[in-house]
Amino acid sequence: MLKVAKFGGSSLAGAEQFRKVKQIIESDPARMCVVVSAAGKRHKKDSKITDLLYLTHAHINYGVSHEDIFSMIEQRYYGIRDELGLHYDLESEFEKLRGELNQDIPVDYLVSRGEYLTARLMSEYLGFGFIDAAECVFFNYDGQINYEKTYAAIAERAVHSPRFVMPGFYGVMPNGAIHVMTRGGSDITGAIVANALDADIYENWTDVSGILMADPRIVENPRPIPRITYAELREMAFMGASVLHEESILPVKEKGISLNIRNTNRPDEPGTFIVEHIESESELERPITGIAGRRNFTILTVLKRNMNASTTLCNALEILDRYHASVEHITLGLDSFALVVSSAALENTLYDVIADIQKTCRPDDVRVQDGIALVAAVGRKMPARPGTSGKLFQALGEHGLNIRTIAQGADELSIIVGVENCDFEKAIRVLYDGFTG
Repeated sequence: MLKVAKFGGSSLAGAEQFRKVKQIIESDPARMCVVVSAAGKRHKKDSKITDLLYLTHAHINYGVSHEDIFSMIEQRYYGIRDELGLHYDLESEFEKLRGELNQDIPVDYLVSRGEYLTARLMSEYLGFGFIDAAECVFFNYDGQINYEKTYAAIAERAVHSPRFVMPGFYGVMPNGAIHVMTRGGSDITGAIVANALDADIYENWTDVSGILMADPRIVENPRPIPRITYAELREMAFMGASVLHEESILPVKEKGISLNIRNTNRPDEPGTFIVEHIESESELERPITGIAGRRNFTILTVLKRNMNASTTLCNALEILDRYHASVEHITLGLDSFALVVSSAALENTLYDVIADIQKTCRPDDVRVQDGIALVAAVGRKMPARPGTSGKLFQALGEHGLNIRTIAQGADELSIIVGVENCDFEKAIRVLYDGFTG
């Protein structure tokens, strides 16, 4: 068996966290490949290394002294190395980097050093080989990962170094320049490594014991989800659940690799397993797997008697696409349709969009509702449980929550309701209590 273990920034914040990681790796010989993020926060008032590196670059650009910030970065790494009794030559690394700290230094290169140095220290600490992501994670000029080339390079490097540590979050462009991913990109790197090596399990170690049924900032002590399918997870991630980077799901799903979310600080807890299919289902299991949501949407309702719905809708969608405003959901009626769009996407163009719809579609009216939040109840078991949607709507109605829009995917994995922004947290708590009580 082969396991790829990715550790997030909170799992690597200091020497004590490094010790926990080593215990986890050494407790299972199948954990042969490790992907790391940059060192994260040690406590609430602390700073992530990635944030400090971005701040260093900003200070350089504005001609403000960056010395204090960069010294903080140095001391964090020196502290980890010295407390663990390591010997990696950080002095030379920082001397080289200091010589490059001018307005010509690319921000992606500077920021990537957080993962690079964390991986260097972890490599020595575990006694594993080091594989630089710059040598095997390749981007095309459009910023998309060249998966075929990347998979082949990682597999080739692993032949010579079967136990290794690799920094996440970055790779190289065709011209050799370092390119970083979006925040949380180390999740993607870990998934890519798991795919390239045909791993049996991809473990993603973080500071929570798996995926929770609801946001713990909204619901007190929400239940963990022991099992969830990739399809359910994508629905929850799309609706705002932030345990995993959404793009990290695809490489492991492609190979049918199980993904296990674990807690570095509670390694004995099983966490959440994410799989392609769940064969055996208990009748006692709840129909709702999880509840997630996002605020700040706008509903554009186009009304036109006896309209050709397909033509009018197509024209409206083309207008929104022209303004780079993607549509999240569509509801259709006989003489109307409603488009749910992120309010941020319409912030400076709302009236232009309305004017173009009126000019092109010639509707009887265009109505706008803003300040809308979308809340999704996600569950693979919902189609087999009659009355689930009725229970959901009843719970919201009994608590005085006005539903502004309703949407359900063709696969029936989720029911999405729109409520006012001010009712967002209440709606999530009501649904959680209604399906877990």
